[in-house]
Amino acid sequence: MTHGFDLSSPLVCEGIVGDGCGGGRIFFIEEDALLVYDPLTQEKMELLRELENVKQISKKGCDVFIESEEKIITFNLSLLKVIS
Repeated sequence: MTHGFDLSSPLVCEGIVGDGCGGGRIFFIEEDALLVYDPLTQEKMELLRELENVKQISKKGCDVFIESEEKIITFNLSLLKVIS
């Protein structure tokens, strides 16, 4: 558990410091939304809503990959929008 988040959960992932975007922050799914938690400010922010049947999330560089039963959504952190 890091800052109250279970990093082994498929609905939680941690940004790596130096990977391009969101380093040190924790990305997670709550209800139907993608959120980010900043441990320095202890604030959370909603990034994307209306997600359905999310099975897992992962992150590489500036992209957060949101995998559902039907598709994989790519959310770009530098653009703050879905790119695929």
